[in-house]
Amino acid sequence: MKIHLNNMLFYGFHGVFPEERKLGQKFNVSMTIYTDDAFDTEIKELKDTADYTAIYAVIKNIMENRQFHLLEDCANTIITDILNDFSLVIGVKVIIEKPGVPMQANLSSVSVEMKRMRNID
Repeated sequence: MKIHLNNMLFYGFHGVFPEERKLGQKFNVSMTIYTDDAFDTEIKELKDTADYTAIYAVIKNIMENRQFHLLEDCANTIITDILNDFSLVIGVKVIIEKPGVPMQANLSSVSVEMKRMRNID
């Protein structure tokens, strides 16, 4: 199964430049959570699936209370925390979009997409 958390908006203090980490800016985060399809028919209660409200809280905490120079580092941290904290999650794809890019270019945003699957032995 896939669970999608779409277009979560956060105000964070991430970026290479000191002004970005001082003033902050908006970030748009989308995530896909992968669970084992073999257990889909057994989902009857919240404990049987990945709790997306708890996952949202982890993402919100990282985006709003931590600082990263690179979106790649931020995405890695989110994925690692989700995989460590939620045993039913077997994979995570995260997209972090930064609309306010401090460069002279005609573009609306920059985004990083990262996906990682749990090592199942």
